[in-house]
Amino acid sequence: MVKTTVVIPNYNGIDYLKECLRSLYLIRDSHMFDIIVIDNGSEDGSADLVAKEYPDVMLIRLKENTGFAAAVNRGIEHTKTDYVLLLNNDIKVRDNFVKALEECMDSDNKLFSVNSVMLSMADPDVLDGAGDYYCALGWAFAYKKGKPAKPVIDRGDRNIFSACGGASIYRMSALKETGLFDEAHFAYLEDTDLGYRARILGYKSRYTASAVCEHAGSGYSGSRYNEFKISLSSRNNIYLIFKNMPFLQFIINLPFLIIGYLIKILFFTLKGFGKTYIKGLGEGFKLAFSAEGRKKHVRFKAANTFNYICIQFELWANMFRRIIG
Repeated sequence: MVKTTVVIPNYNGIDYLKECLRSLYLIRDSHMFDIIVIDNGSEDGSADLVAKEYPDVMLIRLKENTGFAAAVNRGIEHTKTDYVLLLNNDIKVRDNFVKALEECMDSDNKLFSVNSVMLSMADPDVLDGAGDYYCALGWAFAYKKGKPAKPVIDRGDRNIFSACGGASIYRMSALKETGLFDEAHFAYLEDTDLGYRARILGYKSRYTASAVCEHAGSGYSGSRYNEFKISLSSRNNIYLIFKNMPFLQFIINLPFLIIGYLIKILFFTLKGFGKTYIKGLGEGFKLAFSAEGRKKHVRFKAANTFNYICIQFELWANMFRRIIG
């Protein structure tokens, strides 16, 4: 019985996609799973490559680049298995990848998602990510990104705030409760937003050291810091806060949020992107208070009070985790 569908969003990533699919097929003989590729209006022949060389892969062709969130949603909507595994097109998986993620999910029915070990493709001894955290400063960050990978892998599995949508598995039944990715994000922090909503409902997310992949990184945007990424990230961070935090939690965190955003403004100003970052914050407020943003605001429910308390303590703990590094 097939448990998992791998969903790969793609936009003009033909070279990445070749290696991604090749790595999946190397492990598919020993453990079967379905594959869906959503092509976001590519013009480099990516979709034709899939259709010609991988005819058993479900290919969904979109007319234009709708962004990560919308693309993976189309894939999730076509998923019929218990789990859906989201995979960036610039990732190569290693042995046992899908099976290891499934086994971790099988171990606890309160798990919403499980993040794999993401190594740097340029230097596999360096960690690209091992689960995401969100803190009271308003910062989302990948755990130990850029640090030596071995100590993190040796430490083993642990709970995280949310899974990175680039290489993680999700429980389909839980997605019916949380809803899918918020397409207003377009790209960046849509996975943190979804994980936040799952936490509000009492679900957990975890990282497992048993599933390993290599990530090229910046496959879409081309660099770690650029106007596209900075503008969208700052916009979406404001939107995420106003969408998911009830008023009391927002007031509690406001002093930390102010400090966090002032530090970010200074940081990006020194990088030459100060105006871009501030403009993105303004766009975030517009989105949060727009008709669409207000409609998607997560309404506070007394039944979830304990979950909000747990989230708050984690936001504080993650602040120190981020500072310590």
